[in-house]
Amino acid sequence: MIYELRTYTLPPGKQAEYIKLSSEVGRKARGDRFGKLEGHWYTEFGTLNQVVHLWAYPDLNERDRLRGELAKHDDWTKGYLPQIRGMLLAQENKILSPQVAFKPPASEGNIYELRTYRTAVGRAGEWLAHFKAILPVREKYSKNVCLWQTEMGQLNEVVHLWAYKDLNERAAVRAKVMQDPEWQAFLSKATPILVEMTSIAMHPSPHSPLK
Repeated sequence: MIYELRTYTLPPGKQAEYIKLSSEVGRKARGDRFGKLEGHWYTEFGTLNQVVHLWAYPDLNERDRLRGELAKHDDWTKGYLPQIRGMLLAQENKILSPQVAFKPPASEGNIYELRTYRTAVGRAGEWLAHFKAILPVREKYSKNVCLWQTEMGQLNEVVHLWAYKDLNERAAVRAKVMQDPEWQAFLSKATPILVEMTSIAMHPSPHSPLK
């Protein structure tokens, strides 16, 4: 299984219009026939005016085949794309390989945090080894949705997704985690490997499978 993480940057004020078209026109045209939609969000904190969507495919060959079929689909190419293309200022695309199993949260009404860490060249595997070892400790406070490593796009990156019931819970969880001595020991080993960290907080779009 591979995952494709697509991030679209929109002009200020266009986010709601884009999400409405994506929910009412794009989702209807595409469904899950050309790749499985795992999540669709809009940003609340971090870089604003962005939409993030996550797709799952069995492998890269099947992704190429399905996207080729989608390009022949008139409801998509003639009904949907012409309406949204003019709203897109930028597009970013990453192919991700899962490092732990994808685990959708049981609850709905969540806010999601997408964290992206770039390591020194060639050291993503080292950081992942440290993080996988500490993950059971971290998950005592909140559950991880998934952990990935980039295969295409910006390399030497680790991407992880977390769900919280709201931003207050996130703040409380992170305060507790920072007091955990095992987590502090992890940070002392893993933080020097990193060269960049980014985080965005996201709300699920109306048609997102992850709520």
